[in-house]
Amino acid sequence: MSDVEIFLEVIREGAIVPEYANSGDAGMDIYAAEDVLIEPSKTVIIPTGLKMAIPDGYEIQVRPRSGISYNTPLRISNSPGTIDSGYRGELGIIMTNTSVNSKEHILTIDCKENQNGTYKIIKGDRIAQIVLQIVPKIKFTRVDCVNDIGINRGGGFGSTGVRELK
Repeated sequence: MSDVEIFLEVIREGAIVPEYANSGDAGMDIYAAEDVLIEPSKTVIIPTGLKMAIPDGYEIQVRPRSGISYNTPLRISNSPGTIDSGYRGELGIIMTNTSVNSKEHILTIDCKENQNGTYKIIKGDRIAQIVLQIVPKIKFTRVDCVNDIGINRGGGFGSTGVRELK
């Protein structure tokens, strides 16, 4: 598979350019470009200090880091987020603190045990990951009824239940 060239502009002092941690990784870590507090029940945009020019036919998806999702109540709100090929603004990571109450001290993303409270994202923290994806274009063909096209498995939301099918 050939590499895809993405043009990158660093717009904040000290912003960290993403790179793959290992040769087989799908995602590159994205870093916070400044300190940000996220209070319980609040959603913020964390600046990365990066702008990108993505070629037509591709998108970059923003996804959570599993350690943050497992160890904290912080969530990437629109996961996966899409950065379209025509977007030229700063990449910002939309993060929500799902804590239900506040503690008097400030927590950081290296905390364990999924503690509730206000979290401080520190400049240089790895806060999300990005994955490059090919985006085929949809071509709709209007028909009178889709029921006879392909196989209709039937059912709807939750129709297969949560237990193993027998």
